[in-house]
Amino acid sequence: MTEPIDTERAEHYTWGHVCDGWHLLRSEGLSVIEERMPSGASEQRHRHARSRQFFYCLDGELTMQFDDRTVVLPPRHGIEVPPSVPHQARNCGSGDVRFLVVSQPPSHGDRLT
Repeated sequence: MTEPIDTERAEHYTWGHVCDGWHLLRSEGLSVIEERMPSGASEQRHRHARSRQFFYCLDGELTMQFDDRTVVLPPRHGIEVPPSVPHQARNCGSGDVRFLVVSQPPSHGDRLT
């Protein structure tokens, strides 16, 4: 039986020199990560060969940039990103944004630029 997890006990990593990630679930077929992105930070624009992702905003406003549109996610709103769709997560707000990234299969090692 699994045990409850939170960011205090989850495996932590940093990315982009200023952003934080916590592996809430890390299995062969599914990944759930909570991320914290400070104001003005962004990830590199990319796509995934196989991974389908779902971004779910917990706190702040998460801006998702796609080829044809920009979507701003307020708290308790999410968006699916199918495989092969170029995207970029950004924080255009004045405070931190916290969000979940659910990937199936896990997206680490599946990134294309």
